[in-house]
Amino acid sequence: MIRPTNFKIAISHLTSRVKQASVAILSVVFGISMYIFMNGFMTGVNDIQADLAFSTLAHVKIYNDLPKDRSNLLARTQLPDATLVNIRSAKVIQYTEGIRNADELLHSVNHFPEISGITSQINTNVFFRNGSTKVNGQLSGIDAQAENELFGTAESVIKGSWEELDRRNDGIILGVGLAKRLGLDMNDIVMASTADGVDRNFKIIGIMETTLGSVDNAKGYVKIGSARQLMGENRSYATEIQINVDDYNQADALVDKIQPLTDLKVESWNQANGQLQAGNDLRNYLAIAVSLTILLVAGFGIYNIMNMTVNEKIKDIAILKAMGFEGQDIVQIFLVQSIIIGIAGGLAGLCFGWAVSLLVNSIPFEVATLETLPMTYNGINYLSAFGFGLLTTFIAGYLPAKKASKVDPVEIIRG
Repeated sequence: MIRPTNFKIAISHLTSRVKQASVAILSVVFGISMYIFMNGFMTGVNDIQADLAFSTLAHVKIYNDLPKDRSNLLARTQLPDATLVNIRSAKVIQYTEGIRNADELLHSVNHFPEISGITSQINTNVFFRNGSTKVNGQLSGIDAQAENELFGTAESVIKGSWEELDRRNDGIILGVGLAKRLGLDMNDIVMASTADGVDRNFKIIGIMETTLGSVDNAKGYVKIGSARQLMGENRSYATEIQINVDDYNQADALVDKIQPLTDLKVESWNQANGQLQAGNDLRNYLAIAVSLTILLVAGFGIYNIMNMTVNEKIKDIAILKAMGFEGQDIVQIFLVQSIIIGIAGGLAGLCFGWAVSLLVNSIPFEVATLETLPMTYNGINYLSAFGFGLLTTFIAGYLPAKKASKVDPVEIIRG
């Protein structure tokens, strides 16, 4: 419990040295505002990168993974270990690729409550042809409605209609770069040729622009039934099943639930794209390190100011102790000063940090789908900034206060 007399003395010290108090408060303001800005900016960058990545990347993917060693698989699995095997001119056995019962598997895993969207997809490499022009690319057979629910793909269509894809067996939507390379536009005909030599003509019913080179320059979307016909597969065939969850950070937990239900490969986005997760973590660590460094520098500044105050008020402290004030009272006087500096600087820093973030967020930055620099306004960042700032000022004030509490009034007055 702070004694009223100690509080009044602390206020008197602060008001008598307004410039020093102002410098200390500004140190806290700068540290907290930079903490808020750095964390908000780095989180914004991570969120934007995640949005761009997940515009084509599912949180969880199920597919038929090839065995690590396909040679002589039949002989090794059917014969006992003790059997002597001599194989001449070994041939790789036929391996079934893709998912033959995709619809059944899709319905069996769709009951998990955390799933926000699920769809089957066929992806195959093809040659897109227009006369003598030939471009290597990828053809994706999709359910247009389910695909849009997962990735919001319809928003990327700049010509034509995404919904038209489900109504046209002969329709195709091309990436804008691919269409330009082929010299094609709306309502033109493009031929897709598979590796098995199967050709089919499609009519361009849409052109899309995602700002992702892998899509815009090399990809075409058709109805999934049309892709199955092109590849000569059954009505339930798919190369992969793609799943989105409410929180993409919980993708690994869903993988653990689905894997026991199937022998197929179940893979989360961060297992398949470790560099994306590593980049996010690295930026977060960098933001925290820079922010804490700024707060520590501000803390050293406050410590120096409080230490100077103790030295300047050393005779006053000696007189107070001679009057009967205990060491605990001296600690309270200087801690009150540091806490007031921390609270005042913290509140001002929150406002200034928010203002800086708002200003940066309004700066034009037209790259990819961005129009301004990314910024987030997470309440946890503001609370943690205020808490760290208050803790820093408390420690910076406590050390000189402890030193002041040990002053011997007799030696000071004699000296």
